[in-house]
Amino acid sequence: MGRVVLDASALLTFLNDEPGADAAAQALEDDPVMSAVNVAEAATKMVDLGLDPADVGEMLEGLGIEVVAFDEAAAYHAAALRSATRRAGLSLGDRACLSLGMRLGLPVLTADQAWRSTALPVEVLLLR
Repeated sequence: MGRVVLDASALLTFLNDEPGADAAAQALEDDPVMSAVNVAEAATKMVDLGLDPADVGEMLEGLGIEVVAFDEAAAYHAAALRSATRRAGLSLGDRACLSLGMRLGLPVLTADQAWRSTALPVEVLLLR
């Protein structure tokens, strides 16, 4: 698969052993990268399921994902994607992931089918 930017949905697919988990596991072997926004989304879902926040942090750190800070430039770039993604209903987290993929020149991996309808200069890989 090669190096990719993971969306929170891709990471959660792996962690919850959902359909597409094998592809997500393969991505985790190839030095993946995530926006800190998407890490926060995935961690929040895990905490909502009752996991201890400290355990969640330890678990995610153990996966070897490079976490990229969501800085001022990333914030403005994600905001600029709003008009191109509004019809697909993409969230700030979705746009943070897409923005990072565009900035790094890497494909993005997601379980979110709505991303197919975006016409952005980034390759979108779907888990299922």
